Amino acid sequence: MTRAAVYARFSTELQNEKSTDDQIALCRAHAARQGFDIVATYEDKARSGASVFGRDGLMHLMDAAREHMFEVVLVEALDRLSRDMENLAGIHKRLSFLGIQIHAVHDGMADAILVGIRGLVGQMQREDGAKKVRRGMMGIIRDGRHAGGRAYGYRPVAGQWGELEILENEASVIRRIFELYATGRPPREIAGDLNKEGIVPPRGTKWNASTINGNAQRGSGLIFSLISSMSGASSGTRFEW
Repeated sequence: MTRAAVYARFSTELQNEKSTDDQIALCRAHAARQGFDIVATYEDKARSGASVFGRDGLMHLMDAAREHMFEVVLVEALDRLSRDMENLAGIHKRLSFLGIQIHAVHDGMADAILVGIRGLVGQMQREDGAKKVRRGMMGIIRDGRHAGGRAYGYRPVAGQWGELEILENEASVIRRIFELYATGRPPREIAGDLNKEGIVPPRGTKWNASTINGNAQRGSGLIFSLISSMSGASSGTRFEW
């Protein structure tokens, strides 16, 4: 029998955790009809199809392909492999070079034409979805609510999406940082003091100068966040500590 590997992926943490299980079950049923012998399954949970980076399941599949462990890669649809034209074409090219076919349950065996069409459609849908998400976030921000992500010093209000309330133990750290910064203490020294006292940082395991200073291009850091919140107060976005 032809040896096949199944690959499954879903995009975000908001999707059903069992999505990959459903994809794999669908592929197994298709393999039984086609006479394929499933020898391995690979999956990536909460991983975007816009890039191959951070997708360990896909990387393990490609490593196994180079070892010629199977002759077919089976997916529910080609956009599970990638929703980027270049990446999908590259995956197809590498597997084809190794003599491995890609079969999609809904599309059949992938060739260059199908890969080109599905890659174009997948990328257009992804980009269109991203524009709609940004538009929705802009509306949330105009309403004075939080558009998502971890905001140090705050916690979400249960049952009120986009509403935040002050988390006092973290807010006191923020006030202290501002007071020290206003006296002329450099961020590196402030971060060192916080680390010595074992105060948990917003991310990672320790405070850094960049955690406090921030980066204007990325919109990160406590100092930059303060400047942004003050400049955004007229539009309804306001943060208090």
